[in-house]
Amino acid sequence: MERLSKILENRHDYARDWKNRTGGKVIGYFEPYFPEELAYAAGALPVRIMARHEADDRSNRQMYGNCYPSKDMLNQFILGRYDYIDGLVYTEGCQWMFNTFQTMLRNRPDMLNHYLFVPDFPEGNTSKDVLRMELSVFAGLLEKWTGNAITDDRLDMAIDTCNSNRKLLRSIYELRRADRLVVSGSETMEMLLASQIMDKAEMNKMLEGILPMLEERDPYPDGVRLMLIGSETWDASLEKLIESLGAHVVVDELDNGSSYIWNEVIPRKDRLMAIARRYLDRPHSALKDSAWRRRPEHIYRLYVDYQAEGAIIAKQIYCHPHGSDMYAVWKLLRERNIPYHTFERDMTLPEQETRMRLESFLSMVKPRLTRLAGWNKVVQL
Repeated sequence: MERLSKILENRHDYARDWKNRTGGKVIGYFEPYFPEELAYAAGALPVRIMARHEADDRSNRQMYGNCYPSKDMLNQFILGRYDYIDGLVYTEGCQWMFNTFQTMLRNRPDMLNHYLFVPDFPEGNTSKDVLRMELSVFAGLLEKWTGNAITDDRLDMAIDTCNSNRKLLRSIYELRRADRLVVSGSETMEMLLASQIMDKAEMNKMLEGILPMLEERDPYPDGVRLMLIGSETWDASLEKLIESLGAHVVVDELDNGSSYIWNEVIPRKDRLMAIARRYLDRPHSALKDSAWRRRPEHIYRLYVDYQAEGAIIAKQIYCHPHGSDMYAVWKLLRERNIPYHTFERDMTLPEQETRMRLESFLSMVKPRLTRLAGWNKVVQL
């Protein structure tokens, strides 16, 4: 666990070391709809561009008005933190990230760059065919860029590696369904984030060693069980703050949290169609849940399955997708009598203010309240 935490903290050193060891190319991406399987099949390392706040007097000169994570990503790029990136890919998603993608390219026009369209209506009759065509174009580009043919065998290897990673991380989530927790929300989030910057084959070996040790752990003390909803995250600072108050994040519904690993590629003869189906069938992000809403019910199923007793909604300031989708989540939580607390944040987390707000919320949410009947009925044990 400690090693994974260090890799996440020193993510750029890990990628540079991988590049030196293998001689392979590193490709950066922004959104969880990036087809990692194609990058692995081409012998490249996919690395998710992650925000980290540093003093910034640069990003507003080039990209004004964006959300704070996108500005911090650009600042990291300008500062040279991602100088090892050989290519950059944007998959259809948040407009702020598209602005960041374009501005990064103005700073590094020498990089490979590609815009991969992902339909905004995943259930559409032609959406999977459209994405399959986009994947075919992207695969051809990767073959020319890396010099490696993306054969069926290489695709099968990449699909198996990514599916194994998802299964192992879901096994970590399964441990959090138990009445007594042996793995914390902050540890789980750090594993998920590390998986998005590491070689998945190496990550899988580490997870295979970690799982038996977790199962033998003494459980954490009981505390209020919470679900985390909202914008993407790039660290586990919120989970750690919640844990310092004696509560536990037992499940999340974040785009780069549980939704990142919740479904797998189902093998079929047409590998690219199998990959397309996987990414369009994943739990909806706020941006792509605009027609037949699936996200609120998915949140509710997770809430019940993991025996949560309240929800925290942490929304990034200026996050328009989650801002426009929030009413549907609020509506469901109110209708199901689920206690929740919403707050906005940027890349920094004001600890004292956030602590006070969470303490106030937790004082109203007591263990052993029924999650379906409301706040005022106590379970009879």
